[in-house]
Amino acid sequence: MIDEGVIKFDCEWTRGPLPQHAVISDLNRWRRPLFDAGLIGYCKDTGVGFGNISVRVGLDAHFVISGTQTGHLANLTRSHYAQVTDCEIQNNRVACRGLVKASSESLTHAAIYELDPAIKAIVHIHSEALWQELHGKIPTTNPGAAYGTREMAEEFGRLYRDTDFADYGLAVMAGHDGGLISIGHDMAEAAGRFLEISAAASGSGDKGAIRFPR
Repeated sequence: MIDEGVIKFDCEWTRGPLPQHAVISDLNRWRRPLFDAGLIGYCKDTGVGFGNISVRVGLDAHFVISGTQTGHLANLTRSHYAQVTDCEIQNNRVACRGLVKASSESLTHAAIYELDPAIKAIVHIHSEALWQELHGKIPTTNPGAAYGTREMAEEFGRLYRDTDFADYGLAVMAGHDGGLISIGHDMAEAAGRFLEISAAASGSGDKGAIRFPR
């Protein structure tokens, strides 16, 4: 069952237009094929959207991320994104600006961006098939860490230090059923990983078996 959509951190939201960003077009360019593949979307049974996508802006850890509960939309506009302007992981706090609140996974995204300035893009998707296939085979978070929490954010620090997460660029969120994360130097790399393995798993790619990208 998809357990997403509820913001579990202290969200300091400044409601207002998002500054004009060239990154919006890049986000939309890669979000649509993820949506078409069912990796970002909307669960009709629960009425909950799932999956999110973000890119770093500037030299600090600020980033633009899809807004909470936008998974049901095939195409997003600037009004569907928020910019995270501050984050205190230990205090479970995120500050953001936009016409929507930042995704419920923003704390996790912020923690990952803080790991390495070379990380410029993050994609979070849901796929029960990929989750089952990759669980334990690639870097996997502790099942006790729930989505959107400080514990999940801290788990990615552990994976980055102690596993091949930095090399694979992929991780399974064991405590978040169906949830996976991809990181990249740009959105083409982060989103491309999921599109490649999803196509391979479905047999529509060049090979009918999942390859673990490095």
